[in-house]
Amino acid sequence: MTHAVLQTYRFAEGACIAQATPPEVPRVSLDSSALQVMTDLVQTRAACIGRDATLDFAEQRMRDAGVRMLFVVSEMPGVEGIVTLSDIHGSRPIQLIQQRGLTRAELTVKHVMQPLTSIDAVPFEAVQRATVGSVVATLRHFGHPYLLAVEAATRGAPPRIRGIFSAAQIERQLGVPLHSVEVAATFAEIASALAG
Repeated sequence: MTHAVLQTYRFAEGACIAQATPPEVPRVSLDSSALQVMTDLVQTRAACIGRDATLDFAEQRMRDAGVRMLFVVSEMPGVEGIVTLSDIHGSRPIQLIQQRGLTRAELTVKHVMQPLTSIDAVPFEAVQRATVGSVVATLRHFGHPYLLAVEAATRGAPPRIRGIFSAAQIERQLGVPLHSVEVAATFAEIASALAG
């Protein structure tokens, strides 16, 4: 079978490049499925960085990826922790500069990252049954801007981070700041909602 050659033409002056438009984020309510506000890492590639990267490089990587959090990895797919824009610009870098006499250029991700063992996570199985309201209540209860959803370990495979909940993304999808949202206030109510 032969294939036809496509007809071509030469550009006139004034051509431009098509600009990508991010997909429209669907609006949700507190009763919507939690899956609607979760970044599913099976569908979206995780933004990652090595622990020895400088803070400036990490910040640039976040800008390039359009995120405010990176997974810290040494060997894919193993995760050591996360680093956020708040970690990079928070008090920890200033303390290290003052206490250890380091310059900002000498600081790396490993100096400010949050180790995986210090990060709150919820079982992905619970997320599949949960509502946006339950996720909001959990984020507010723990006071974190991020929450990870984790699939349980299986025979021969370690636990797997399946998704990320971001307070900023949920605010965009709800159309209101989270601090103005009325949600379950006690841990017992949160646990009950997630078990639901």
